[in-house]
Amino acid sequence: MLGLMQDWPLTVDKILDHAKNWHPHREVVTRSVEGPIVRTTYAEIFARAKRVSKVLLDWDVKVGDRIATLAWNTARHIEAWYGIMGIGAVCHTLN
Repeated sequence: MLGLMQDWPLTVDKILDHAKNWHPHREVVTRSVEGPIVRTTYAEIFARAKRVSKVLLDWDVKVGDRIATLAWNTARHIEAWYGIMGIGAVCHTLN
């Protein structure tokens, strides 16, 4: 039986797709590990996450493979997180 709300699975990559489609220029502000404030947008995060996904696929990462990250909560880390999850791999954050 199909659900009554949607006919596609609600996966985390859909969250970033929504942000890119509906809020592409919305600013995301984080602080880098080095200290300065970093300003980016959901469209930029989406593009960089897709590049992470492509690199992981080039490295032969498959659906269900586990990848650990050790990083601060920065824009770069969220790009890695979405890039990993976007190809169906499991992101295990060690921080």
